[in-house]
Amino acid sequence: MRCRKLLLSSLLITVAAASAPLIAAGAADVIPDRAPEPAANPVTTAKVELGKHLYFDPRLSSDGTVSCNSCHNVMSGGEDNNPVSVGIRGQKGGRSAPTVWNAAFMSVQFWDGRAPSLEAQAKGPLTNPIEMGMKDHDAVIAVVRDIPGYAAMFAQAFPEDKNPVTIDNLAKAIASFERTLITPNSRFDKFSKGDANALTPLEKRGYEVAQGAGCTSCHSGVNFAGPALPEGTGFFQKFPTFENNTYVKQYRLKDDQGRFAATKNPADRHMWRVPTWRNVALTAPYFHNGAVATLDEAVRVMAKTQLDKTLPEDDVKAVVAFLGSLTGEFPNITMPRLPATPGFKVSQQTVPTEAGSVKKARRL
Repeated sequence: MRCRKLLLSSLLITVAAASAPLIAAGAADVIPDRAPEPAANPVTTAKVELGKHLYFDPRLSSDGTVSCNSCHNVMSGGEDNNPVSVGIRGQKGGRSAPTVWNAAFMSVQFWDGRAPSLEAQAKGPLTNPIEMGMKDHDAVIAVVRDIPGYAAMFAQAFPEDKNPVTIDNLAKAIASFERTLITPNSRFDKFSKGDANALTPLEKRGYEVAQGAGCTSCHSGVNFAGPALPEGTGFFQKFPTFENNTYVKQYRLKDDQGRFAATKNPADRHMWRVPTWRNVALTAPYFHNGAVATLDEAVRVMAKTQLDKTLPEDDVKAVVAFLGSLTGEFPNITMPRLPATPGFKVSQQTVPTEAGSVKKARRL
């Protein structure tokens, strides 16, 4: 459940920017059809299919109710449209789930960038006590091995491994599936490729406002989340930067100390990974705590907290329109039929009972 939504980290804008000349987009801004692949985990059809099944399988959680898709719903915007995500037994996490769409173009994962890769990120929620709640990764693999249909799928996905059902291979498979979750051909992409009519006049003006204020110095690159960096090297910004406004208290923007929680480095207090602008119109509510309900309010908040600007409403409207042009085309994804357990039910090993005791892993 990586944890979520828009920081929008230097979002936007000055009044003077509205009259700035449009800086032409180019091919470098177009999102590729294929994501980068690490040498240690090249994408294959078999891995993607296995990863898709695992991604949708709630049996990887301790009470059998939460899957990766529960919080990062690929049938919509790649998250859950909640302020914070809900894990096992209805527990609420502390941050909102970031979108999984185009996450393969991020150089680090989670809001605080603590996971250096999709593979590393895939392992985290499985044992988080609030999210999927498994005791440890051995317990996860015990469940997977207890489901007969997975053995053949792991063998096909990792044919050179003598014992392919491992936590590393599980993570590689999920990451491979996630590397297919790309939304190309937004109207902005078409504009970047030379179609001057792909954007409306209002969207073009919003692009001018964002560029003219220097917002794209942070929200740059194909994912509008910063420059291309080596995997494991994150692009972070402080949020909030300016605190002389009512938004910081109103939306509890300093309650969470950001990257500091992961690194314990004082320099990382309130530092956050710059999030993507792609598909941002679909991923409300906004910011790491999901405290802002609408995109227009998120623009106002970012202008004030990051630039110390109060934007005219016409500028807010224009920027919101531009951000809407970054919604891409979503691939058709069908939900998989998960491997069955004929005649028995998998028990995920440490599910608390009403009396406070635990049930141990077994077939029921």
